[in-house]
Amino acid sequence: MDQPAARRPRGRPRKTAEEIDDGNRRRTLMDVAARLFITKGYAATSTRDIAAAAGMHSGSPFYHFESKNALLFAIMNEGMDTAVQSQQRVLAALAPDAAPRERLRVLIRHHFEVLLGPHSGFIPVMLYEWRSLTPAQRKNITRVKDVYEAVWVPTLQALAAQGALAADPGVARLFIFGALHWAVQWFTPHKGKTLDELTSEALALFIREV
Repeated sequence: MDQPAARRPRGRPRKTAEEIDDGNRRRTLMDVAARLFITKGYAATSTRDIAAAAGMHSGSPFYHFESKNALLFAIMNEGMDTAVQSQQRVLAALAPDAAPRERLRVLIRHHFEVLLGPHSGFIPVMLYEWRSLTPAQRKNITRVKDVYEAVWVPTLQALAAQGALAADPGVARLFIFGALHWAVQWFTPHKGKTLDELTSEALALFIREV
């Protein structure tokens, strides 16, 4: 009698050890390249520099990325994608009736994590090397960036309606992001204020009590 065919496990098939290693090496290349692009600049950094810093052979980056420009785009694009997903998670954890001020606090705290957390390298790369992208690449990243920033608008509009935000919400959004982004220039981890303390001070700067 024939034996019944073994059932395939539901869900996505598990990654092989080789696939996991490839993913780790790709992530390593992106992290190393981001650090070099920040410290040396995109133009002055060669793929040989990136491979050496990652402990790989000089041609290894081309196994994962077809060019240095493709690597630069991946750092920014995947960084923004991850930021959008993590922002969605922190907002989903909020109570549906959370006050606008609390929503803004959560948005600012999350953005500080994006800017200054352990995987924040893509932000300064995006700020300093935006012109090194092609027009098509800039358009793609702008689309993701707009999704990320659009989430802030209803909260700012609600605060304006309460009289807690003096500026036009659209202009306020630009000022707030500009001020928060500047933190990458002066913030030093493990010294001075925590990200929670920075969030409280930023909230006090942008929003007034009503």
